Order: sequence, then C-alpha cells, then structure tokens
Amino acid sequence: MSLKIVVLAKQVPDTRNVGKDAMKEDGTINRAALPAIFNPEDLNALEQALQLKEQNPGSTITLLTMGPPRAAEIIREGLFRGADGGIVLTDRAFAGADTLATSYALSCAVRKIKDYDIILGGRQAIDGDTAQVGPQIAEKLGIPQVTYAEQILSIENGKATVKRRLERGIETVVVPLPAVITVNGSADECRPRNAKLIQRYKYAKTPSEKQGLSEECLKLYEQRPALNLYEWSVNDVDADLDQVGLAGSPTKVKAVQNVVFQAKESKRLTAADNEIEDLVKELIANHTIG
Repeated sequence: MSLKIVVLAKQVPDTRNVGKDAMKEDGTINRAALPAIFNPEDLNALEQALQLKEQNPGSTITLLTMGPPRAAEIIREGLFRGADGGIVLTDRAFAGADTLATSYALSCAVRKIKDYDIILGGRQAIDGDTAQVGPQIAEKLGIPQVTYAEQILSIENGKATVKRRLERGIETVVVPLPAVITVNGSADECRPRNAKLIQRYKYAKTPSEKQGLSEECLKLYEQRPALNLYEWSVNDVDADLDQVGLAGSPTKVKAVQNVVFQAKESKRLTAADNEIEDLVKELIANHTIG
C-alpha cells in the first residue's frame, strides 16, 4: 500500500558547541551565535520514512518545519536524501513558541495537509530536550502515538508494528493508522545525500527565497513545480493568534545560568584504590551522587 508520510523536522542551533553567548538575557537561545543544523533525531525519523517509502511503492514524504525562512535549508536537506516536498511554517507570530505553542501550530498545519497516514518525528530536539512536541501533536489531532521508536517493522491492514527501545528493554507494539511516531537516536542513521537528488533540487526555493530573482529565473519554477517549496503563515493554517508564539506559551524562564568548566576544575586519578575511594567520598559529600 502507498503511504502519505509527514516528517516533522526542526532546524536547531548546534548545542554541542555552546559558548558564553549562547543564551540571551531573557532566557531564549541566541540562535545567531550558534550554527544551525538538522535536528539529529529528526534525521533518524527521516530515515524511517525513507525505508517505508522503499517498502511501499507510490508512497510520498512531505517535510514540515516551523521556523524563520532560513529553515528551508533543512527541507532541501530532506529532498537531497529522498523526500518529495516540504513546507516551512513561518510567521513572526510563531516566534518565541514553547512546546505547547509549537505543537498547536504544527497540528494546525497537519490539519491543512489533511491526507496523511503517518507522522514521524525525532524523539526530541537538542535545543530543548523536552520530548513533548510529538505527543502533544498526537493529542491535539486525536490520533494514537508511539514514542521511543527504533524501527517500524511493518505496515499491514492499516496498522503499524513498531519496535520501541526503552530503559528496561525492547517492546513491540501495534498501532492503528493514522498515528504519530517519534523516533530514538538509536534508530538507523539517515542515509547521506544523493548526488542526483542534489542536482535535481539544489535550486528548490520558498517564495521568500525567490524574491529578487529575475523573470528568467522565475520561469524555471513554473516549468519545474517540484522546485517550489511552500511557506505557510498563521493565516494559511487558520491558527488562533492567542495560541501561537509567546502569546500561546505558558512556559517562562525564571533564570539562566551559564556553566563553563575550566581546566583547573579537572582532577587526574590513577587506578589506585585509595584515590578512587577519596573521589567517591568527595562526590557524596558535595551531593553530586548519593
């Protein structure tokens, strides 16, 4: 059977190299100070979607992301790996959204898409680590959800069989479609870009990115519709302004503290039993453990 797959993807700051300027005074991330990357676990989700597409001929993959216009870059990254199209949910009104406002906006966009069988996304984003958006979207759409997925084993008779990896072991569940499935980082890594797909989609652009192009260039997009990426605003998805962005975000940051480890804070140990014992006592005394 052919499937309509939606993959939720997020462009995130690379928090693996956080410096002193990574946070603003108001508690929000200073995204300009960090390079933007494709959220790692969303790539795992994309790979699961690509495997389903291979197993079910005629299936299509649509990437959906929310962010500034530059987030179109990860749509292209998805196209280079085998996705079929993408939508950037972008509007100044979406700025400052917490997980509740983000899930509301994305659920509105999914309702506009209408025709879908599976919604896939990473377990969590590295800029927040909340793992809340996927489950909240499922709740808002009123459809089942499976979290911590490591592999979608099969899809038969309108149901998906999913392997989950949990702290206590591995679990296999069956879920009726449509459903939201969030994928662990322990799932298969996403395949690399495909050279032919890079050549095919390297000029794919959103309306914002086409501004200032010559008429001759714009004719290219009329002739090749696959190069047209979509941008949807608050009005396009019929979202309530009171439930998006900062207005729809009840989460408030009370305080932000930068913790920078200095070399002088490190301690070298040998394999001597007394040194290890002294370290354990020290960690217990300062409540690091115990």
